[in-house]
Amino acid sequence: MAGYIGAIDQGTTSTRFIVFDAGGRIVSVAQKEHAQIMPQPGWVEHDPIEIWTNTREVIGAALAKADLAAHDLAAVGITNQRETTLLWDKASGKPVHNALVWMDTRTERLVTEFEGQGGQDRFRAQTGLPLATYFSGLKLRWLLDNVPGARAGAEAGQLLFGTIDTWLAWNLTGRHVTDVTNASRTQLMDLETLDWNDDLLAQFGIPRACLPQILSSSEVYGACHSVLEGVPLAGILGDQQAALFGQACLAPGEAKNTYGTGCFMLMNTGEQPFHSRAGLLTTLGYKLGPAPAVYALEGSISISGALVQWLRDNLGLIANASEIEALAASVEDNGDVYFVPAFSGLYAPHWDASARGVIAGLTRFASKGHLARAVLEATAFQVREVLDAMTADSGVAITELRSDGGMVVNELLMQFQSDLLGVPVVRPKVIETTALGAAYAAGLAVGYWASPADITANWGEDKRWTPTMSEDRRAALYGKWNKAVARSRDWVD
Repeated sequence: MAGYIGAIDQGTTSTRFIVFDAGGRIVSVAQKEHAQIMPQPGWVEHDPIEIWTNTREVIGAALAKADLAAHDLAAVGITNQRETTLLWDKASGKPVHNALVWMDTRTERLVTEFEGQGGQDRFRAQTGLPLATYFSGLKLRWLLDNVPGARAGAEAGQLLFGTIDTWLAWNLTGRHVTDVTNASRTQLMDLETLDWNDDLLAQFGIPRACLPQILSSSEVYGACHSVLEGVPLAGILGDQQAALFGQACLAPGEAKNTYGTGCFMLMNTGEQPFHSRAGLLTTLGYKLGPAPAVYALEGSISISGALVQWLRDNLGLIANASEIEALAASVEDNGDVYFVPAFSGLYAPHWDASARGVIAGLTRFASKGHLARAVLEATAFQVREVLDAMTADSGVAITELRSDGGMVVNELLMQFQSDLLGVPVVRPKVIETTALGAAYAAGLAVGYWASPADITANWGEDKRWTPTMSEDRRAALYGKWNKAVARSRDWVD
């Protein structure tokens, strides 16, 4: 068998290809950013052709860096930004519109319309999800309603719907497929049957003919062509589920938090779906071939790392994202400044589409250092909200939080996170757990790894932060944060 596994990690701001060895160690990586297209406030789009082009480029670059060829890979997996939605022509392969990104809010009117017919939670029993602009089903509905000829083409099966995993799988293998984790984010899949729900399709006005086949997260979907000629495509996982898998959270009650463009905490809840009472999502964790599906509770935060990017690109306070830690550390505390980044409303546990971003507590004392610190602390406060909800739902007090994603290199943030939660925060040796999870899924499907026990054996701790903050200080900071959140809500009429 070939000696390595590859993973395509297609994220909100960039695409990466990472090659791993049998120990789960990174052998080679290449990355390329793509454009964020914002036609008007609240609308966010990506060019699917640019994403596919970048995918081919980073695959070639990563292989070349390690002096490898496609035949050196035993399999390849895909992990992707979830909910991002596109339609393309089956014959030409060309998208009929830019992809609507998961944080895009143009479906607000549709959300309001459906809520008026039965409330925000009318589809939770079947899908585990509240009505929100976040999920793919209403984004697809918007495309069908607003792109000329789209509905007729979709009904005839001439136009194909997909999230980014489906788009990449189709370009690599010619198959129109998705996995259960990505399908569970459309609000069109039934959590029990793991198939498209005909009643939901009818209510949303979605033709089944345009939908991909739902498969497991770990099986051979087909042989790749193009730059990965002959390599089995054998793993597909939405990015946050991939991180759960890559962090070896394979037992009920184990949880991870990914600090990326958004922030996402998932807890493994086992083989039965657990329906939240505290504003969390019920989602698919993963499904390995014919084995029973594993479910998860999720707390989704729309803006975390994206706020650092906003500070760089929109305000110009830093030239590179890596500079924010030093700027934030230039002051002793936040100077009573709090930043609620509700650019696309508030996600878990509030699910308030009417909220908008707020900077609270400004005085003339406030400096750019205080603003930078408030930007970092905003992520930690939002994670605290989600963890509190997860504890209330599950009845399980989390004793440590496994962390991953690009922001975990920020030691100031990780220490503040531990202080605010009152539990240790642990960074693994391999922080690229999203790509690693997709690689594990692919490798298990082709026998590169023998069993999930190999995944657990590969996991290792790199660094641990322990809380040093007093309970009084923790409560005071969190109280001020909650006041700021209250001021961000009910902004949009």
